[in-house]
Amino acid sequence: MKLLKSTATVGSATILSRILGFVRDVVLAKIFGASSETDAFFLAFRIPNFMRRLFAEGSFSLAFVPVLSEYKAAGDRRALRDLIDHVTGTLAAILLVISSVGIFAAPLVLSIFAPGWLMDDRPEFNLSAGMLRITFPYIMLISLTALAGGILNTFERFLIPALTPVLLNLSLIAAALLLADQLEVPVTALAWGVLAAGCAQLLLQIPALMRMGLMPRPRWGWRHSGVRRILKLMIPTLFGSSVAQVNLLFDSIIATFLVTGSVSWLYYSDRLLEFPLGVLGIALATVILPNLSQKHAQANPAEFSATLDWALRLAVIITVPAAVGLIILAGPILITLFQYDAFQPDDVRMSAYSLVAYSVGLPAFIAVKVLAPGYYARQDTRTPVKIAIVAMVTNMAFNLLFVGLLLHKGFAGPHAGLALASSMAAYLNAILLFRGLRKDHVYVPERGWIRLCVTVILGSVTMAALLLFMTHDTNSWLQADAILRVKNLALSITFGIVIYIFTCMIVGLKKHDLVRGAH
Repeated sequence: MKLLKSTATVGSATILSRILGFVRDVVLAKIFGASSETDAFFLAFRIPNFMRRLFAEGSFSLAFVPVLSEYKAAGDRRALRDLIDHVTGTLAAILLVISSVGIFAAPLVLSIFAPGWLMDDRPEFNLSAGMLRITFPYIMLISLTALAGGILNTFERFLIPALTPVLLNLSLIAAALLLADQLEVPVTALAWGVLAAGCAQLLLQIPALMRMGLMPRPRWGWRHSGVRRILKLMIPTLFGSSVAQVNLLFDSIIATFLVTGSVSWLYYSDRLLEFPLGVLGIALATVILPNLSQKHAQANPAEFSATLDWALRLAVIITVPAAVGLIILAGPILITLFQYDAFQPDDVRMSAYSLVAYSVGLPAFIAVKVLAPGYYARQDTRTPVKIAIVAMVTNMAFNLLFVGLLLHKGFAGPHAGLALASSMAAYLNAILLFRGLRKDHVYVPERGWIRLCVTVILGSVTMAALLLFMTHDTNSWLQADAILRVKNLALSITFGIVIYIFTCMIVGLKKHDLVRGAH
């Protein structure tokens, strides 16, 4: 039950962040639309954001939290503080060098991620390179924020780290509304908003660390045994945690060869996918990693398996209907949130193509978030790396295959092939991770899975039928005003959730399915 409460805490904070994220994207779509300028910003933001997810929330957190949990379990407060101080100093020094190189070599970095723009000498390239110089320090700021969040999460202080993303959304909203009109190139205001958010996010962690008596005193610690262990674990976890991010970035590279707007359409659809992925996937991963690390340190394999089983059950109960809902409501959601002023009906249609393709893979994206900590908590970093490489190569092959087929068939939105490829690669990744845990007897599924799956499928089918009946007329959504759109969407989502829960309860969903193993 404790894990369920912690997940609810992180999930609630993430819901607030995602709601503000929607407000942010509504503002950006209304002011800037889907244009060459927004393409330039989204790529300038995606590069440091990619490195944030790859490094700060990915490899570093996955390596740092298990080692920190061991130090905590040992009960030596002085050794714990010494580790935190040396990790902070070493991380800050490395990130300062990386950020400096990124600022000076922004055009070179961008040429790797946007070869289509460079080869065609498109104006987006120089604009994006200029904004990348502003956004690149965000990598350092947010990585240090992730370090502070890892400390707080290890001590079961989940709320502050979960609220941190709210500041990014507020900063970008303020930049768009208050700063854009003051600049010669309005869209560059968003780049300054990203930089300001990085500073604010780091500062938010400091009071909580000071109250716990764990405020870092940075010290260089390349030879520190704990730092070396973390670095040793980080190298393979860079690959293991990077699959989804590398796939998204590879999508952007190919999108630069497609028509103007492709990068923005993928961005808006990915942002909608991030809502359930963040609320449940990241919340679960955040909560179970320190819990699993502790159970591994205590040599308690039964509870380790039970925790994984609970997380997977909760993921299935929520993600399957969420994926179905996103697929059916793709058009209405995009129309309600974004189809105003600069964001045109054609942008809705194109974004809907990629949103549907991404939504197909939602259960797999979240399954990877749940299953990967089953390896990292045991400090097994080799297996996820091997699996990640297979999934990454598969995604690249699918990218070329699906986009090529859609172009050959003359399909209006070939960028959707990129989203579909990412979904297929996520399923392969999840299946291989699951098989590895089962093969090593690390995870032993508990009874009741067949009943649970049948229940979820029946509930999702019933919900889908209702949503199709309520939202089949897309033209009526386009013609409605903003208030009516919001009202109809809220009713559709509410009725969908109610009918899903009601059907599941009738078929046999029990409270035990939600709390079993959540301790």
